[in-house]
Amino acid sequence: MKLPEKLTRYLFFTGKGGVGKTSISCATAIGLADQGRKVLLVSTDPASNLDEVLGVRLGTAPTSVPEVPGLEAMNLDPKLAAAEYRNKMVGPYRGVLPEATVRSMEEQLSGSCTMEIAAFDEFSRLLGDPRRTSAYDHVVFDTAPTGHTLRLLALPHAWTSFLETNSTGTSCLGPLAGLKEQQGLYEKSVKTLADGEQTTLMLVSRAELSALREAERSSRELRELGVANQRLLLNGLFRASSGNDPAAAAFERRGQEALAAMPAGLAALPRQEIRLNPRPLLGASALRTLFEGHAGTLPQHPPSSRGVLPPPLVTLVDELERAGRGVIMTMGKGGVGKTTIAAAIALELARRGHPVQLSTTDPAAHVSWVLAQPPEGLRVGRIDAEQETEAYRQEVMSSAGAKLDDQGRALLAEDLRSPCTEEVAVFRSFARTVAEGQNGFVVLDTAPTGHTILLLDAAEAYHREVLRQSSNLPETVRELLPRLRDPGFTRILLVTLPEATPVHEAERLQRDLARAEIQPFAWVINQAFSAAETSDPLLLSRQANERAYVDEVVDTLAKRVALVPWLVQAPVGQAGLLATLAQRENSPRG
Repeated sequence: MKLPEKLTRYLFFTGKGGVGKTSISCATAIGLADQGRKVLLVSTDPASNLDEVLGVRLGTAPTSVPEVPGLEAMNLDPKLAAAEYRNKMVGPYRGVLPEATVRSMEEQLSGSCTMEIAAFDEFSRLLGDPRRTSAYDHVVFDTAPTGHTLRLLALPHAWTSFLETNSTGTSCLGPLAGLKEQQGLYEKSVKTLADGEQTTLMLVSRAELSALREAERSSRELRELGVANQRLLLNGLFRASSGNDPAAAAFERRGQEALAAMPAGLAALPRQEIRLNPRPLLGASALRTLFEGHAGTLPQHPPSSRGVLPPPLVTLVDELERAGRGVIMTMGKGGVGKTTIAAAIALELARRGHPVQLSTTDPAAHVSWVLAQPPEGLRVGRIDAEQETEAYRQEVMSSAGAKLDDQGRALLAEDLRSPCTEEVAVFRSFARTVAEGQNGFVVLDTAPTGHTILLLDAAEAYHREVLRQSSNLPETVRELLPRLRDPGFTRILLVTLPEATPVHEAERLQRDLARAEIQPFAWVINQAFSAAETSDPLLLSRQANERAYVDEVVDTLAKRVALVPWLVQAPVGQAGLLATLAQRENSPRG
């Protein structure tokens, strides 16, 4: 792939987790800066890894990137943005109003709504206020995985509509006066997103059916929001060096089969292709090679010499089964295979005669894509945000609303139309799903790291939010944190690939969980080429790069580890999922 000659001022890189959005957005920003442009690179991911990829410590203000004159980068931090927003709103009243009143204001502004609107304000200023980015020729957004990004890009429309139609002057954030001041900014954000002369959406995907399906869904939903200027970037395309290597031939064949089944909506988009780069893409020098693919000379690597690899996934299932019930949660960076691992474990537990519920908290996940026909004893579902939000609105109106007069009911109904209500509804559904682990196994495929951390971190805030909108706090919500902290009830599996960014993001997640008094049960290293026999130079280079990260997980990060090899057949359907559990003979060998 070559850097396009003409690019719009605003560039959004989005797609399923793990497809290479950060690497490509960084490489694009570096390429533009190398051409003499002034570029601002912004991550909207709560679990941003721009720091590691660029090799520079970033904050919420633009920071110069070493070795790349003209490039500055920053992270949007929702927690810090919420704290600053709270201080801005409450500060003028300190020492003026009674202390109890000020505490009440702080309490109201400590919920999930505040975190969302604060981070959204920062995003809107970058997009809708030209003065904020007037020093730059291009603003490049490295976004969170698809579900979170769709939510972010839909918010300008949602808040603009809410502010235009609200007749009561109130919201989940209190009086709307402060938000009304932002309405013009939100409207400009909507126009900028829809303006194809200013904004391009780069849909990043790999040659994998699930990634292509998610990219097609994103494309369709974003067109409905008016974001029609879209391009498809196909990353990590592989061609075997010869026809005599079974592992290389299988790797190439899987990619070709996925591309042949590409949804029609994607196939119609302008497209660019990026060949698989086996090098760790860390630092400016390595990122500049992304557009070169592996055309250069690869270093020579001998076959892998590691003697003992971690045991297969089935050994973890044997341990998990002994509890007889409870919650099993897969967590980690987007694209590492959390859905596949969750579905494989749920399938095996059901085959062993246990009642199992398999669900997901990821708004972009579709468990049915990997397990369309579950066996008897396995229920498959998902937390549907739209459905849960409507049910929550009806519940609050019929309980708390029943005690109010007409004016009070109107105010409550207006409050519940806020875009923030969805967050509360999804959290309550999550708590209910966890509680069902009392009656059997519940296997939860969670959203990518950033979304999951916010969900767990905000538990107390959600408690307060539910109390404010409902007279009765559900027992499932009240018991959620104790259940998550109980290692006999909840077992967390950190899923990673044997690569720098997924391993180190899982390491950070492990530290965040520890602060919440939650300890992971085990790590799962997925899609490892370490167990494959190959002579292909690119795959040998990939094997060599994997070794350090397998060793890091086994030796320093995890108490229990399982390794799932890269498989010749895609892990889809019952046969494909069961292959992820098995012994090494299922890995590609000569």
